[in-house]
Amino acid sequence: MAQVRTLSAGATVTVVGTVTTPPGAFASSFLDVGFGIQDRTAGIYISASAPTDVVPGTSVRVTGSLADQSGLLVVRPTSIVSLGPVDAVAPRPVVVRVVGESTEASLVTVVGRVTSAVVDDLPYGYKFTIADRTGETTVFVNTQTGIDVSAIRAGQTLRVTGMSSQYEDHYEIDPRSPADVVVLP
Repeated sequence: MAQVRTLSAGATVTVVGTVTTPPGAFASSFLDVGFGIQDRTAGIYISASAPTDVVPGTSVRVTGSLADQSGLLVVRPTSIVSLGPVDAVAPRPVVVRVVGESTEASLVTVVGRVTSAVVDDLPYGYKFTIADRTGETTVFVNTQTGIDVSAIRAGQTLRVTGMSSQYEDHYEIDPRSPADVVVLP
């Protein structure tokens, strides 16, 4: 998949990877029912316009064209084939500074201190910033994830797992479910 990520928008590609995000989890901001997939080398977002029955831990083969979706490289699929269940992808622990192009669409985990109040960005979701000793990044919580952000406060230490993403000119982490945002002591 890393090789596919070097191609230009418009290229027709076929990728095989493991589903890492539930289809539609990011629908409020991505405006589709897509999902992330990943292999040993990289991840990519599949920008599906129709519902699919794949779930995290499913191997899929996707054919389609590459596109830039608000800065995020995506595949607009013409074919999605389920290849069956496989081991789930473990998130890669990273420092905040690493969240960027090299991790885009991959599953990552960061630990850091919340540095801003939660900002209401409805109908898309909510956002806040998290920092460690290496830098700061945005956490974007899509409304479909069921994550309750009401108790998140500046100064808390969190472990956040999610898809490393990009929106326009900044990188962010998009958690997938309530289990992806954990307050640490």
